Amino acid sequence: MRDEERGEDPFTTHRSLLFTVAYEMLGSAADAEDVVQDAWLKWSKVDATTVQDPRAYLVRIVSRTALDRLRAVSRRREEYVGPWLPEPLLTSRDVAEDVELADSVSVAMLLVLETLSPTERAVFVLREVFGLDYDELAEAVDKSESAVRQIAHRARSHVHARRPRVDVTRREAEVAVSAFRSALETGDLQALADILAPDVVALADGGGVKQALPRPVHGRDKVSRLFTAGFAQFPGAITFEPLELNGWPALLVRLNGEVDSVFAFAVEDGRITGSYAVRNPAKLSRLLAETHLSR
Repeated sequence: MRDEERGEDPFTTHRSLLFTVAYEMLGSAADAEDVVQDAWLKWSKVDATTVQDPRAYLVRIVSRTALDRLRAVSRRREEYVGPWLPEPLLTSRDVAEDVELADSVSVAMLLVLETLSPTERAVFVLREVFGLDYDELAEAVDKSESAVRQIAHRARSHVHARRPRVDVTRREAEVAVSAFRSALETGDLQALADILAPDVVALADGGGVKQALPRPVHGRDKVSRLFTAGFAQFPGAITFEPLELNGWPALLVRLNGEVDSVFAFAVEDGRITGSYAVRNPAKLSRLLAETHLSR
């Protein structure tokens, strides 16, 4: 039964999906919300009775709008102070239980998507995550079907070369994050080094507002010493609280009871290969309430 036959507004029905599409294309909840709002304005001017497949129609509207926004923000991110990290989202357990969705919205994957061109990112997300057919993709990004197939192949190869080499279970990630937390709380440098992969990389996003790493830090020794020395210098009481970010285990850091930052992670073979800390206050607004994501 169609949405309109049930008396439901298709936009309301699919809003979570539309936000997820925009967020995966942009890595920013604020930009994604703007895109969804623009899509609603466009949808409100359409005679819904003439649309055979409202879901596909709405996804195309959001895709085109998000692609335009992505081209604009890509230039803005080139001028960003320090490393740019995606805006983290507090997510519910149902996101974690959808393995493909959790993988696609993980901070590690969103960082891989940042290395694609705007069109490549749009095509990859719409094809690999949301399963659009090539003819729908062609219409969404205003390219020929043959061109879209080439773009999809190129983007897929690029992503597969940079994504984690092995699948990680949720339990493995939980154990690794718990060990990381324990090592930080006790100041145990050896325990911290033991949970880090030899080629671990640490990034921190302060946005020029909060002190953060000006560039990525590579290697187990440098990263472990960075964390133990860095947190020891914080002026006040620090706590580390487990939470769900983008479908995966993460840590919320509080300084004297106030939210200071969040840590997301990439885990392979039981060890942390990537640590992603967000301190920019403008990116911490989505930690108070769960964001609903869907495919």
